[in-house]
Amino acid sequence: MKKRIILLLFLNPIITSAQEIVSTQGDSYSNTSTQIDFTIGEIIINTESDGINTLTQGFHQTNWNFVGLENHAPGYEATIFPNPTSKILNISTSAFENVTYTLYDAKGKLILQDKLTADETHIRVGQLAAGKYSLILNSKNQKLKTFKLVKTH
Repeated sequence: MKKRIILLLFLNPIITSAQEIVSTQGDSYSNTSTQIDFTIGEIIINTESDGINTLTQGFHQTNWNFVGLENHAPGYEATIFPNPTSKILNISTSAFENVTYTLYDAKGKLILQDKLTADETHIRVGQLAAGKYSLILNSKNQKLKTFKLVKTH
């Protein structure tokens, strides 16, 4: 009986499945020491940095879709991530002093407003309903950036 089981194990084909992703955007880069493959639109689950390089990894995102950016002050650098997200939205900028953020829904109703407090400011968005939103960064009386977002869950 044992010989039959062992024989069946060797005769049955071994099936291996790997993770696959079908993406509309992304790229691959490599040099002699590193290879990086990425897709646009992944939830960040881990970020590592050595002070010079930052590596972020994640999974496919389904809750926010980046649909536009209005760059009112081209010299001002800011990013939002992860994009999409379901619980926390991060605003990252080195010039955060005297900068506020406002989040509006599709009807123009003010949803959230506060000051940026550090190089990376975290905004809790898990309680928000699915829909379209605009996140505006302002410095005194000047608009800096407007991020157009869609929350799907």
